[in-house]
Amino acid sequence: MGDYVKIERQGRIAILTLNHPDTMNAIAEHEDCSDLVNALESLNEDESVSVGILTGAGRAFSAGGNLQSMKDRNGIGPLDTPLGTRSNYRRGVQKISRAFYESEIPLIAAVNGFAIGLGNDLACFCDMRIAADTAKFAAGFIKMGLVPGDGGAWALPRAVGYARAAEMLFTGDTLSAQEALEFGLVSRVVPAESLMDEALKLAKRVAANPPRSLRVAKRLLIDAQAMRLTEVLEMSAALQALVHETPDHHEAIDAFLSKRSPEFTGA
Repeated sequence: MGDYVKIERQGRIAILTLNHPDTMNAIAEHEDCSDLVNALESLNEDESVSVGILTGAGRAFSAGGNLQSMKDRNGIGPLDTPLGTRSNYRRGVQKISRAFYESEIPLIAAVNGFAIGLGNDLACFCDMRIAADTAKFAAGFIKMGLVPGDGGAWALPRAVGYARAAEMLFTGDTLSAQEALEFGLVSRVVPAESLMDEALKLAKRVAANPPRSLRVAKRLLIDAQAMRLTEVLEMSAALQALVHETPDHHEAIDAFLSKRSPEFTGA
C-alpha cells in the first residue's frame, strides 16, 4: 500500500485518512487510486472491522482531481486520444467508485474541509456524512467544462435527491457546511475541532451492533436502491433467513429477555 491513505484502528473502527495535505488530498496518480481501492478492499475482507471513517489530512477532505495533471495529460484524466482517456477513467477513478459500491462496511465521511468535484463524490459514496463547520462542498465539474467521470452522477442524486443534485451539478456552486446541511448532503455540522470526536461517537454506535448483520444490512440497503419492491422482498427474506441463524442474533434475544447488555462476537 502506498502513502495516499493512512489507516488507523480503534477497536472495530477503522479510520482512513487521505494523507496528501500538500495537494489538498487531490487524486493525481493511478497509485493514489490504487491506494484507496486497496484500503477499502482490505477493510472489506477484514471481519474484525465493523465501520470505517473517511477523512482528510490538513485543510481539505479532497480537492478532487489534479488540474495540472489534466493539463499535462499524464495522470488519471485525459490522455492522447478519447479511447485512451476512457480506458484511463475505467482503470483509475472508476475503480474507486466500484470499491465503495462493493464495500459491505458502513462508511462515515468526516468532511474536514474542501470536498470538491471528485472529493465531493468520495463523500457521497460513503453511507453517512458529518461536516466540520469549515467544510466546503462543490460538484464543480461544469466549471472546468467537464462532467463527473467517477460515477458522481449516480452517487450525488442518491445523497441529496435529483433536483438538488441538478442544482449542484449544473451551477457548480460551492456550498458552505450549513448549506450542505440544508441540502441534505450531510446529516450534521459540528465545530471543526469536534469533527473526529463526533464521527467516532457515531462509529461506536454503529460498531456496537452485530458485525455480520451490519454487513448484510449495508448490502441490502445498497442493492435495494436499484430493485423493485418484489425483488427487495425476496432478497430481504433470504438475507433474514441467514442472519436468524447467527450466534449474535441469538445473543441479542437472550440479552434483551435477560435485561442485560449483549456481548457480540461477530459470529
